[in-house]
Amino acid sequence: MNIPYATVKYMHERLRPELDKAYNDVLNKDWFINGEQCRQFEIEWADYCSTSYCVGCGNGLDAIVAVLKGFGIGQGDEVILPANTFIATALAVNYAGATPVLCDALPDSFNIDPTQIEKLITSKTKAIIAVQLYGQASDMEELSVLSKKYNLKLIEDAAQAHGALYNNKKVGSLADAATFSFYPGKNLGALGDGGAVVTNDAKLASYIREYVNYGSSVRYHHNQKGANSRLDELQAAFLRVKLRFLDEWNFERNQIADFYLKNINNHLIKLPKVIENRNHVWHVFAIQTMYRKELQTFLDMNGIQTLVHYPIPIHLQQAYKDAGYKQGDFPVSEKLSESELSIPLFIGMTQQQIEKVVTTVNRFEL
Repeated sequence: MNIPYATVKYMHERLRPELDKAYNDVLNKDWFINGEQCRQFEIEWADYCSTSYCVGCGNGLDAIVAVLKGFGIGQGDEVILPANTFIATALAVNYAGATPVLCDALPDSFNIDPTQIEKLITSKTKAIIAVQLYGQASDMEELSVLSKKYNLKLIEDAAQAHGALYNNKKVGSLADAATFSFYPGKNLGALGDGGAVVTNDAKLASYIREYVNYGSSVRYHHNQKGANSRLDELQAAFLRVKLRFLDEWNFERNQIADFYLKNINNHLIKLPKVIENRNHVWHVFAIQTMYRKELQTFLDMNGIQTLVHYPIPIHLQQAYKDAGYKQGDFPVSEKLSESELSIPLFIGMTQQQIEKVVTTVNRFEL
């Protein structure tokens, strides 16, 4: 029995009739951009996230760029973000014209370490981006205190945390604005690229709606040098179908993760930690081991596929060589990059598959 790291096949098989209907509805409507499906999804996603506004975008990276530009952040400004995250978060800061300033991570939650932020704040700092990594929220209370103290914008990069909770509040509603990716493998994924911004700031939402539509709110009238980054009707229609099942799917993810947490027992492996007052939605189940290569090979030989998030931290990427960082600048992030291994967790996993992962991981030895 071979077990993939992840697949969306089973969830799509369950929804095939509804997805087919959504496709045909869009096709028959003969309207593919900025139509009824996108507007309805925006209403539904804003409501789900407990925010007033949602604006669909082409992808999660563009969503962050749009938020930064909407807050007037650009050339000469600095934005603090975690060193332990996917590179898109940093790229968005650069694309907005600002400079990403990296901060180390916490070893248990993998998220940004609030205690390391204050020393990074300068007169150029304009925002903090909290990445809700792997499906669990950052320390948002601490980050909120810091952002208010220094008059900084607080932004959630919630691309991996659809439906997660912090103090019983939805991720997406915990900052000045939040961005989401609907890449197919996300907890709420489209059948292509897609993204969104949610916020309670009417002015920001209006700016972003215009920005992602070539800087135009009236056809052929362009108020700013905008972008072409719109959530298309087909992806919005698919997302509307899948949104109705998101809580059910997150519950299923939690059931799998709970089984792992209770049954994986190997002294060579450190399990992820669920932080108090948070509801993890397990986009990734990230274990740690100093013997990652050996474990990954062992699991592969036993038909279990795994993935590494992320083998090279941002500050050591060739793309950020000009930033002046060096090995040793972010020891926790570097250790995570050397020890993290993501094991299978996806909708439709059978109990037999889950148990095979557990027994195989437990059998690993040097």
